[in-house]
Amino acid sequence: QVRLVESGGGLVQPGGSLTLSCAASESTFIPNIMGWYRQAPGKQREPVAMLSNIGSENYSDSVKGRFTISRDEAKNTWALQMISLRPEDTAVYYCYAYSRGAYWGQGTQVTVSS
Repeated sequence: QVRLVESGGGLVQPGGSLTLSCAASESTFIPNIMGWYRQAPGKQREPVAMLSNIGSENYSDSVKGRFTISRDEAKNTWALQMISLRPEDTAVYYCYAYSRGAYWGQGTQVTVSS
């Protein structure tokens, strides 16, 4: 069973930047879609950014222009670069992949606070 492992969460001040990374446990795992979801306290998990294996990117309106998803094919990893962070970006961020089924990471906490 392929595992997804996130890294890079933490505490950052408003206006700051943070980059999350996701790595698949198997180098032969090539997802059709990879991306990130987040879940804030008391709210449903929501998609943040998606990237298809042909390079198509999609972002939620709340992060468009501030977050960028990218992929390192050689390392089979993908990242979410976040800039101009706001308190409302505070959430647990989950790495996601789809390949004949959905795969999820364990989640990493991002807290935006002064």
